[in-house]
Amino acid sequence: MANLKLSHIYKVYDNGHKAVNDFSIDIADREFIVFVGPSGCGKSTTLRMIAGLETITAGDLFIDDVLVNDMEPKDRDIAMVFQSYALYPHMTVYENMAFGLRNRKMPEQEIRERVLKAAKMLDIEDYLERKPKEMSGGQRQRVALGRALVRNPKAFLLDEPLSNLDAKLRATMRTEITALHKSLKTTFIYVTHDQVEAMTMGTRIVVMKLGYVQQIDTPMNLYNEPYNKFVAGFIGTPQMNFFDATLKRQGSEVQVDFPNGGRITLPYEKVSKIHARYLDGKTPVIFGIRPEHLELRREGGGLQFVVTNVERLGNETIVYGKLGDKTGEFTMKDEGNQITVKVIDRDDIEVGDVVYAVPNPEKVHFFDAETEITLMNRIPTYNSIPVQTAGGRMQLLNTQTALPPVYAAALSGAKSFELTVPPAAIVPGSDFCRRIAKIEQVDDKHLAYLENGDSYLFALVGADAKPGQDYRFGLLYDKLGVIADGKTVLEPLGDSESLTGTFTRTEKKEKGERVQHFFYCIGDYAVEALPEHGYKINSIDGDACYKKTYRYSVPRDRIRIADEAENALSGRVTALIDYGSARFARVEAAGQTLTVNASADWKEGPVRLAFDSADVSVYSTSIDMKIC
Repeated sequence: MANLKLSHIYKVYDNGHKAVNDFSIDIADREFIVFVGPSGCGKSTTLRMIAGLETITAGDLFIDDVLVNDMEPKDRDIAMVFQSYALYPHMTVYENMAFGLRNRKMPEQEIRERVLKAAKMLDIEDYLERKPKEMSGGQRQRVALGRALVRNPKAFLLDEPLSNLDAKLRATMRTEITALHKSLKTTFIYVTHDQVEAMTMGTRIVVMKLGYVQQIDTPMNLYNEPYNKFVAGFIGTPQMNFFDATLKRQGSEVQVDFPNGGRITLPYEKVSKIHARYLDGKTPVIFGIRPEHLELRREGGGLQFVVTNVERLGNETIVYGKLGDKTGEFTMKDEGNQITVKVIDRDDIEVGDVVYAVPNPEKVHFFDAETEITLMNRIPTYNSIPVQTAGGRMQLLNTQTALPPVYAAALSGAKSFELTVPPAAIVPGSDFCRRIAKIEQVDDKHLAYLENGDSYLFALVGADAKPGQDYRFGLLYDKLGVIADGKTVLEPLGDSESLTGTFTRTEKKEKGERVQHFFYCIGDYAVEALPEHGYKINSIDGDACYKKTYRYSVPRDRIRIADEAENALSGRVTALIDYGSARFARVEAAGQTLTVNASADWKEGPVRLAFDSADVSVYSTSIDMKIC
């Protein structure tokens, strides 16, 4: 039994191909985690790095809080089941299962007890004297599982173990592996390209594409709340329907228009998390709806289409069609007009029928036409608040308040602008007040819908907030974007600053031994790196690391004024940035610009800054990769 932690894991091959990019996940003891995605997405490579069969280019892998990057596979106490079974053909089932234990010099009596126990659990007791060639694919897969089971490992790794089996046997083995996981009460990590396996087996699923994690979530969250179009299309059978569309709000309703003239209407309440800029009737979006969330009607209302094919699967019928009322000759241009509907107990639909598909308004999805990211995030990315200015003050949310000096400078006299406000930047305070219409639980957070005219402000609130209450709040002005005349004139401040520099080492004799010391160098400022980080950078880039440039990222609140005797980054404060409730300084240092927290007594002029190496994150500049 084990917990695992993968922190910023990368796999980069010698030719520069990045097979796995910045993979991070915490896997709790007894979880059943499934890696899923198309061929070449990096899921098996990630599994092999966990097993120790592939080296990790960068990042940290912990098993039971022990760093195992450089630990041999045999010492990690994990067992792997391969797609090809990997059984010894000249050995009996018993010998195959006992082989690993004998290599560990385990007493023969204990080996026999373990093998017989595993064989009974997997129902292969009657096959112990057979050789693999005398067994079916399903039986051989049980032997492979048994060989792993007898070791009592901390975790099981399974790499597409069912892909060589027929459909019926796969379904049976899915059930058996799930039951085995519950019986053993240990950690399983399972790789598959089959989303049905992922949905039916995993407690959480990692969806991957081209080496990048797209979403990590429970099966039902992936199904109901996909992060992007790829996840939406990959999870679910048949695949979700996607159509180009535009949205136009009209009071309490939103009109969805399709290029072929189709139209549906949705209650605004159901799509209220979509930002207002998408509701102008002009901005293109992607509309998504699953086949099982469409109702089929003979007469008006919904999306009109002509039936091109019907698959009758007993109680289920899959209806395929083309939007419009005529089929014509199919070309690839028609692909975006294809529609699939899954219905129950319908045997009256025939090819050539003109029918209507009516979406369930509770189940619609919308994605940005360019990024393909959902427009209905569980926690919206930001709110937009219009602002008017006059006499050094600003009017917003029916309240007058001071205009932050940095806003006034950026606006250059503009009398109106827009604030982009992340929900996390709305904090308890006394400047503004809105009534809480409702609260949603999103994982461990509480998302409040604050009434704001005919729409909502979305804010993260405490567990004690209740619908119907007045919520008094302020804004973190340094976390907001400022837009004037359609252009962003002031970006929100992030939480960290980045500086480029080099990496070096020195060697000293200490207590009779030669000891390596590593340093992050920014201009003439040298920060001694943690030894483990120094060795990691050296192991990744070799001796070339001393000729390369790296990016050093430091949390802004960890950058401080240096003591007089302390080694420091020499710079000059060129500007003081006043947000009203928070103050920052723009500093020029080592030919670079950074923004740091500043108290009221800071002045323009020379400054010496310092930070601790434990607060530094190191990134490769030659390959976009976090090293440590």
